[in-house]
Amino acid sequence: MDYERILLTGAAGRLGSVLRKSLAPLARNLRLADASPISTQFGQEEIVTFDLADMKATLAACEGCDAIVHFGAVAMESSWQTILDSNIRGTYHIFEGARMHGARRVIYASSVHAVGYYKIEDQIGLDAPVRPDSLYGVSKTFGESLSRLYWDKFGLESVCLRMFSSFSKPRNRRMLWSYLSFEDCARLTEAALTAPRVGHTISYGLSDNKTKVVDNSGANHLGYTARDTAEPWREELEANTPVPDPRAPADKHLGGWFCDIGHPDDPD
Repeated sequence: MDYERILLTGAAGRLGSVLRKSLAPLARNLRLADASPISTQFGQEEIVTFDLADMKATLAACEGCDAIVHFGAVAMESSWQTILDSNIRGTYHIFEGARMHGARRVIYASSVHAVGYYKIEDQIGLDAPVRPDSLYGVSKTFGESLSRLYWDKFGLESVCLRMFSSFSKPRNRRMLWSYLSFEDCARLTEAALTAPRVGHTISYGLSDNKTKVVDNSGANHLGYTARDTAEPWREELEANTPVPDPRAPADKHLGGWFCDIGHPDDPD
């Protein structure tokens, strides 16, 4: 699928910085957006700086874009007001901007935290009811529901990527099963953009780790094939990081330590 212009939100973030390079061949122009300034600019890039809570600015950034890769958000549990403004209002503004300006497809960075209260052994598929582990997780289920609505009502195609742990390398034993390499993250996003038809699709974002914790077969039509695995780091992590406690919420649930934290607005 050939794109004239792709909007990438969260372009200054950890994953946005990776996608900035991988998306370049997929469009004639790449519009980079973030609330933080982006200092460098390459030939085919445009840079816009705004807050996703600003509806007018967000709608303007969507103009002229035939695809949007929405990775901009508060990436951790935070206060309700912060989650509301950035992750909920901001995501609505993106989908509305896509609808108003005729974008063909939105790729939405959802999260494992939308289903974080499932246990590791549950082996859930893509049709499992959501079980968010935090206000952050709730914001991701909102985005998935919005994606569903905009496909059913307005015909806007979308892919919601439930990202697990995406880093340059796994950092602890949990990531032996939750790891998503930067390269596989880029492959998954590219597959979501280039698959011929996606409608409304949800996909888990994982590398080809030895321990499988979810069934992603419902997203096979994307054509994503993971090429990386956490296995090269297994010996190091098993020797140097704590053994999981199967009774601890953080160790027995998909959401990890998000299942341990309380309400972010409670006093310390």
